[in-house]
Amino acid sequence: MVRGLFVALILLILPGCGRGDLSPSTESRTPPDLAGRFFPPSGWAWGWIQVGAQPAQRYGVASTSRVPRANVMILTGYGESAETWFETVGDLTDQGYAVWVLERAGQGGSQRYVPPRDLGHTPSFDPDIAAAKAMVRQVVRRRSGVPVVLLGYADGAVVTLRAVEEGLQVDGMILVSLPSIMETPLASAGLLGRFVGADRRPPLGWRPWSRSTPDDRAHGLTHDSWRGAVNKAWQTAIPDLRMSAPSAGWSAALVEAHSAARRVAGRIRNPLLITAAAPAEQRDRALCQAISGCVLITLPGAGPALHLEDDRWRAPWLVAVLGFIEARADAARAVGNRRGTDHQR
Repeated sequence: MVRGLFVALILLILPGCGRGDLSPSTESRTPPDLAGRFFPPSGWAWGWIQVGAQPAQRYGVASTSRVPRANVMILTGYGESAETWFETVGDLTDQGYAVWVLERAGQGGSQRYVPPRDLGHTPSFDPDIAAAKAMVRQVVRRRSGVPVVLLGYADGAVVTLRAVEEGLQVDGMILVSLPSIMETPLASAGLLGRFVGADRRPPLGWRPWSRSTPDDRAHGLTHDSWRGAVNKAWQTAIPDLRMSAPSAGWSAALVEAHSAARRVAGRIRNPLLITAAAPAEQRDRALCQAISGCVLITLPGAGPALHLEDDRWRAPWLVAVLGFIEARADAARAVGNRRGTDHQR
């Protein structure tokens, strides 16, 4: 116990850091070496949402020229910006869906909590949860016959779960690669550091983003060299998007939100699809069993970033995602048609 506390406190020793610009990013510049499939989708537009005094969060949207068959809102994982998802957004809009991508507070092009800008920090996942709820209720908006489906990746999947558990009304959820959570020394340091504000600072050994920072393939998130380079390519072109390792406070917030999500998962009554690299963790299986109508799909050999994986894994993952969304669209249209018939009577 004493040794663990000692390790946690040591992790809060700080390297030097400057202030940096914490404001939301409005810069837009396409990296020169990217293939066209990773460019902004047709009609892509940016917006901002802010809940109270919390950081302003950037979101983007692409839709169809007609009434969309469904609204899909993507919640990004740690270190990602909306640009990381452009290829997948295009795949979804091609099917007639409107797609929204909400970046996390303190990440991507959203406003930061603390300097340096590339340090990932949040005191809690509550602002992300509040912003997700506000996005659906005030911006996306549910309409008769047009379902809303949330898709969360990694810690974005945790935000998705918590938002629905706290009463957000949607028509379905897709969770992609829920994170493996354990009480690490860094998370323990974050909990201890809150008393003195040290959880907001870079931990011992933290390094700022640099051009030598490994891309997603080098990190083991994907096997695909092209898709694995996308996130870093955007961060190289747009400095405001750069992200390095998280603070101790962020790690503590993730453990708290993840634990809370699993404790009350039985509240969820929405259709749910969980996709994961195989073998799926026992906790994922237990989570799916606790939720009525949940389907768990595993992809043996895949990395966790299924949206960035080689087509060997990404193609079946995308088929499962599109099938789930289309089933929600069919169900919503059926309900809308019944209501229209009843009204005519």
